[in-house]
Amino acid sequence: MQIILGVVFHFIGGFASGSFYVPFSKVKGWSWESYWIIGGLFSWLIVPPLAAWLTLPGFSEIIQATSYSTLRFTFLFGVLWGIGGLTYGLGVRYLGMSLGNSVVLGFCSAFGALVPSIYYHFSPSEGKTTIQELFTTTWGRVVLAGVALCLFGIYICGKAGLLKERELSEADKKKSVTEFSLTKGLVVAVSSGILSSCFNFGIEAGKPMAETAVASGLNPLFQNNVTYVVLLWGGLLTNLVWSLILNLRNHSFGDYANSSTPIVRNYLYSAAAGTTWFLQFFFYGMGESKLGNGASSWILHMAFIILVANGWGIALKEWKGVSKKTRLTIGMGITTIILSVLLVGYGNSIK
Repeated sequence: MQIILGVVFHFIGGFASGSFYVPFSKVKGWSWESYWIIGGLFSWLIVPPLAAWLTLPGFSEIIQATSYSTLRFTFLFGVLWGIGGLTYGLGVRYLGMSLGNSVVLGFCSAFGALVPSIYYHFSPSEGKTTIQELFTTTWGRVVLAGVALCLFGIYICGKAGLLKERELSEADKKKSVTEFSLTKGLVVAVSSGILSSCFNFGIEAGKPMAETAVASGLNPLFQNNVTYVVLLWGGLLTNLVWSLILNLRNHSFGDYANSSTPIVRNYLYSAAAGTTWFLQFFFYGMGESKLGNGASSWILHMAFIILVANGWGIALKEWKGVSKKTRLTIGMGITTIILSVLLVGYGNSIK
């Protein structure tokens, strides 16, 4: 029953993550950086402490009592993840929800599985997997096979993007994805996928806070909510600085008070997008507490996001007008990535 609940929680979190960009598509007359940072203020600054306050009374005292080292590394991974989150938004902006999410989350899954093992090879810690174990154990080789399959799936998705670019006129591309650009999109999506995996590392770095919450008698189902507060401060810093730079460069500071746009609706849609984004990790933490395996939880979370995001891509007709061959190619790429994610999860489960 606990495993079933964990899967359900991960699905809800994956649905939230795969859907959060939809409200942004309803914002009219604002530059990307304007609605991105308004949404970010909700997802990184306003909603996380509110969720922690509701589920973990006294969370602020836990943070105050936490060692500087733990706070520093949790925040640092948040900063790195923030760069990944920033480029994630750009990846979806240039590639669309279907292709953008497949490439970003494919790389995120692969690096989320590999990078921690490389780190723990040079800095051993009891109970942590090293890269040597991945190469010398049965379960480790299964994980590596899943990572290789994931990268192959990303290649197929990129191939589908090339076919789409060749088949559609500029006008048709703009209808499906307003600012479609394969080259820009792939560059930022690859960067995003690598850096976005730092969120999982940030959760690991902040584990002492979660453990303190549980030791204090608070509900273990919500233990990660205190970690999110610190982790997302790092993400806020990165995104706030870059968005303000873009506001200055593009002369878009006026967006926030531009009465010629549907300003109230723009704020509401941006707030909805930001809140929906945070809910992915709210439910991720609940799912991880039930499954008890951070790596497998991360992989399962990625799989659900890919499924949901591509469902939205179909619903929003991002692949309308392309040939049957191109549709089959993107379908094969998505299927391959999902299979790879499940293979990595299986490898971790038999550890």
